[in-house]
Amino acid sequence: MRPFLVPALLAAAVLAPAFAAAQEAPEPRAHLDEYIIGPEDILDISVWDNEQISRTVPVRPDGRISLPLLNDVPAAGLTPMRLRDVLTALLVPYMPAASVSVIVREVHSFKVTVLGEVKTAGRYDLKSPSTVLDLIALAGGLTEYAARSRIVVLRREGKGRRQIPFTFDKFQDNFDVEPDDIILVP
Repeated sequence: MRPFLVPALLAAAVLAPAFAAAQEAPEPRAHLDEYIIGPEDILDISVWDNEQISRTVPVRPDGRISLPLLNDVPAAGLTPMRLRDVLTALLVPYMPAASVSVIVREVHSFKVTVLGEVKTAGRYDLKSPSTVLDLIALAGGLTEYAARSRIVVLRREGKGRRQIPFTFDKFQDNFDVEPDDIILVP
């Protein structure tokens, strides 16, 4: 067996679970202790002592990034540290001791939509954890015609959406929104 094939086979064995995870839907952000990369985020990929590979890349709508030598690599659904591990393993055939860092430069994947009886319905980019009440406030608050007890949050679950009821007057029931949530105010 050729010596350069051993690292490549090892990298393939290490990466198989990472690629499978990256192909599935991104992990829910129920606990925001680790950031999950999403489409439209901007990443700084730095390979120590290799300016030809190091660069700032956008995460495409299909969840992949493009890098020299590696071509298209799944990134959406991974944490920056997990993507670092994937890139390090992929670089083994070219650089056996590559030192890679992944920094999220810009967050653009955390978007929530607010529709219905609010003053400014629309799609909102979020940069930090936010609650349903935060989004209603961001949308200018409820109109006088809003059905305060019939607000619903539509959350992506598999291929469909789950309805989560939210009563505006019960402040103790406030909860964090997740990317791609839709808040409907009838």
